[in-house]
Amino acid sequence: MKRMWPEEYAYIIDDAEQVTLEAPAFVSKDGMPHDAINRKALKISIPQQDFERIWPLAEARYRLAGKFAGKAITLITNNPHYHAWHPADGGLRDNTGHVIAYFLLDDVSETAAAA
Repeated sequence: MKRMWPEEYAYIIDDAEQVTLEAPAFVSKDGMPHDAINRKALKISIPQQDFERIWPLAEARYRLAGKFAGKAITLITNNPHYHAWHPADGGLRDNTGHVIAYFLLDDVSETAAAA
């Protein structure tokens, strides 16, 4: 199923900053090695009430329109799966009422049937 990012929240993405999230290689508690990760992302800073409105959209992949057409995003939250990718500056900003959050950013491609 191809879910589009809701148009009512397009303004949140329009002002996003493209960044690269980096997580160093590490060995987990069970001794499994994990490679370093570099992922494209969108960084947003939005009012707390707007963040609460988009929270239910977290951890699902959404395709984008507009200036990010051909891309898909996933809002990363406190799920342990995303822990290594979540930058330290994510969360509530002091005295501003704004939240810094990150969306993983991926290219999407459509397959076309041969004519």
